[in-house]
Amino acid sequence: MQQTLFTATSQSQIGIPQIGIPKESQKNEARVSASPASVSALQKLGFAVVVAKGAGAKAGFSDEEYQNNGATIATQNQALSSDIVLVVNAPNDEEIKQLKKGAILIGLLGIAHNKPLLESLNAQGINALSMDCVPRISRAQSMDALSSMANIAGYRAIIESSFAFGRFFGGQITAAGKIPPAKVLVIGAGVAGLASIGTANSLGAVVRAFDTRPEVKEQVQSMGAEFLEINIEEEAGGGDGYAKVMSEAYIKAEMELFATQAKEVDIIITTALIPGKPAPKLITKQMVESMRQGSVIVDLAAQNGGNCELTKANELIVSKNGVKIIGYTDLPSRLPTQSSQLYATNVLNLLKLMCEKSQAIQESKESKEGKESKLEIDFDDEILRGACVCKDGQITFPPPPIKVSATKNPADDLVKSSQKDSTKEDLAKKDSAQSGVDSSKSCPLRKIWHKYSSYAPLGFGIVGILAFFGICANAPSEFLSHFMVFALACVVGYYVVWNVNHALHTPLMSVTNAISGIIVVGALLQMGEGSLISALAFVGVFIASINIFGGFFVTQRMLKMFRLDRDDKQEGKTTKSSSAKTSNATKSGNVK
Repeated sequence: MQQTLFTATSQSQIGIPQIGIPKESQKNEARVSASPASVSALQKLGFAVVVAKGAGAKAGFSDEEYQNNGATIATQNQALSSDIVLVVNAPNDEEIKQLKKGAILIGLLGIAHNKPLLESLNAQGINALSMDCVPRISRAQSMDALSSMANIAGYRAIIESSFAFGRFFGGQITAAGKIPPAKVLVIGAGVAGLASIGTANSLGAVVRAFDTRPEVKEQVQSMGAEFLEINIEEEAGGGDGYAKVMSEAYIKAEMELFATQAKEVDIIITTALIPGKPAPKLITKQMVESMRQGSVIVDLAAQNGGNCELTKANELIVSKNGVKIIGYTDLPSRLPTQSSQLYATNVLNLLKLMCEKSQAIQESKESKEGKESKLEIDFDDEILRGACVCKDGQITFPPPPIKVSATKNPADDLVKSSQKDSTKEDLAKKDSAQSGVDSSKSCPLRKIWHKYSSYAPLGFGIVGILAFFGICANAPSEFLSHFMVFALACVVGYYVVWNVNHALHTPLMSVTNAISGIIVVGALLQMGEGSLISALAFVGVFIASINIFGGFFVTQRMLKMFRLDRDDKQEGKTTKSSSAKTSNATKSGNVK
């Protein structure tokens, strides 16, 4: 059973901490901050959960579902006056007044673009944690609500564009004619961009993608898209998992690329955002005018000003040349059930972390009255420190920067290893110099080798030619013909085998079974020619047999890779049924 933070003793002393789930007041918001499943998990942590009436109705969660999972249905005011309040969007001024002093507020507060909200929460004495401020580090992935919502937004962007687009995404050949596939350009290969790439590719579109970070090239290509590049090398990472502002030369080349692509593609998805700054303008009015009639632009950065000059937040507009520009800011809310489930899981994981840290702090404190059960925000934890924007009447935003560990570059390893090798050589030279012993002088043969080593290939070649002519002069004519065939076979075999794709090496082993069988036949024919020849023939049979048995073994393993488990189960059922029929027939025969 999962250990809870709040024991029965502490509950009787200070009461069970209450979590409130209010109904979202923002227009067109259908999400809710907790799902019935997360409510059950919160109770196992020792919390009492209060849900405002109808809070999850738009997300597909009824009040009965919450009650069945242990929640209490209450009014909006009761939910807002709880010890811990979970929200999706930032509360308005009236809701902030209903929050009690010292309460913990958790939600997507958007503090970076809303400083008055931060000041209001701090003045009210609220301890606020913003889910969009959770640092992007590997340990915080389960709490990264921005990535969860971006994944849904990227998927929904393609769905919205397909609805506004007047043709199929995938190409088709019908009796009425050929339909070309749609061409999609995704700008920004973050979480939302990759989700858009995967969705568009699954619908059959030809997808192209661009990102200022070259390290995402492999991710884009693995999703089935073409990665567009600019021939300007520049560090694009900001050290915190996001892209940074690029130089003027890079931006100029970038805009030229977008202008060219705008004339070719049918759909553009823009996802470019820079934390704490307005969204960069990447699609100009001239680019929109150059696009074909019926094309679609979906601007996922519309809430921060948009990546397109013509974007209007929360609106779908049509340009003069018939290009549809979608600036919806509620794309995650258009999949409310899925969004609420993912967001509730992110919040639950954050609360679990807070419980673990609080329990560790309280166990380290020894008081006369025993352990005090209180949910604390541990600033020693980089996740909680990054998410906390105000605490105990003090504004703690922005948090200290957290550098994301960069991906290890193999080239750096090579440079380091070469530096180590050169260092070792230098040390060896110094040691030999200090000892006064020259390695070339200590061994005369080594001195000769160093002097004439460049002529070694020529020497071996001359020896080989002389040996060949010596064998030809003394060997019978049949041996010469066999030797020529052997030499040609070696040359042809070398080029044939080494030009085979690595993925086909396993089937190649199967083909060598037949070749090895021919070798066995030839070796068997030489068995009665004499003791030495028979011994060599035996060795040939033995070595060829190893290849044959190994080839069959590899072939069997290869064939098993193409068989499903259900085929084996079906064969097992067939065997059992046939054996049962046989036994029944035997029994009936015996009775007769």
